[in-house]
Amino acid sequence: MGVFVFLPLVLPLTAWPIARLAEHHLHPRTATWLLTGVAAVLAVCSTLCLALLMVVGTAQLPGNPLPDGWSDPEVREAVPYDEVAGKAAIPALLAVIAACTSAAWRHHRVRRRSGRALSGLPATAVAVLPDDVPYAYALPGGRRDRVVVSTGMLAALTSRERRALFAHERAHLAGRHHRFLLAVQLAARANPFLRPLRSAVTYTAERWADEDAAATVGSRRTVAVAIGRAALISRGTPLATLAGIAAAGPVPRRVAALLGPAPAGRNWPPAFTAVGLAVWGAAAGTTASALSSANSAVTLYFILHAATL
Repeated sequence: MGVFVFLPLVLPLTAWPIARLAEHHLHPRTATWLLTGVAAVLAVCSTLCLALLMVVGTAQLPGNPLPDGWSDPEVREAVPYDEVAGKAAIPALLAVIAACTSAAWRHHRVRRRSGRALSGLPATAVAVLPDDVPYAYALPGGRRDRVVVSTGMLAALTSRERRALFAHERAHLAGRHHRFLLAVQLAARANPFLRPLRSAVTYTAERWADEDAAATVGSRRTVAVAIGRAALISRGTPLATLAGIAAAGPVPRRVAALLGPAPAGRNWPPAFTAVGLAVWGAAAGTTASALSSANSAVTLYFILHAATL
C-alpha cells in the first residue's frame, strides 16, 4: 500500500481551483455536473482509503475477530503505518459514516414530513400554503414533484415576478437539483477538503435554475428582481439539500450575473486558459485518487489473502 493509501485524503485539494473558477467561467449546468462528479468520486476514494486503513488498524487490536495471520509481523512490515494511522482511521471512518448517515436521514425526514404536511391539499403542481411568512422552495416527490409557496411570498411579488419564481422552482425540479445538493453535502461530510465544492455547487445549481427561469420568462431582469426581492423577505429553504429561489448563498452575485449577458453554452473550456487548466488539474487529481485507491485495495487484498494461507 505504502504512501499511496493516503493520497485520496489530500487530493481533493486539486479541485479547489476549479471550484472557484467554474462559478464564473462555465455554464451553470456544466459546472454543477462537473463539480458534483468530482466531489462524489473524491469522497468515495477518501472513504475507501479510511476503510483500508481501518482494516489494517483493526487487525492489530488484541482480541479482534480477524484471522491471526493478519496481525503477523510479516504483514506489519508489508503494510506500513499500521500502528498509528491504522488505529486512528477507525474513529475517523466511524465519524464519516455517522455524519453522512445523519445528513441523508435528515434530508429524507424533511422531505417525508413536508410531503405529509401537503397531503391534505389538492394534488396540483403548486402547493400554496396560507402563511404570512414568505418562503418558496421545490419539493421533489418522485412522480409528484411540487412547488411549495406561501401566500406571504406571493403577496410580496408582482405577477411577472411570480411567474419567474414558479419558473425557477420548476427548473429545480426538472433538473433534479436536490440530488446534486445532497451528493455534495455527503461528500463534504466524508472529507472536509470538499467543502469548497459543496459551496460552489450550491451556487451553480441556483444559477442553473436562474438561467432556465430567464429563458422561460423571457426577461433576465425580471428574474433578477424576483430573486433579490424574495431573498430580502424570505427565511430560505427548510434544508440545504432542497433548492429554492431564495436559498442561502451569494444572492448579489446571482443578481449581478442575471443583469449581465447570458453565459456561453460551451461545455468544455479551452485547455490553455485558467479555467481549462483548473479542469484538467481536477481531472488529474480525481484520476490519481481513483488509481491510488484501487492500487491500495488490490495490494491489501493480496497481502491479507496471503496471510490467511
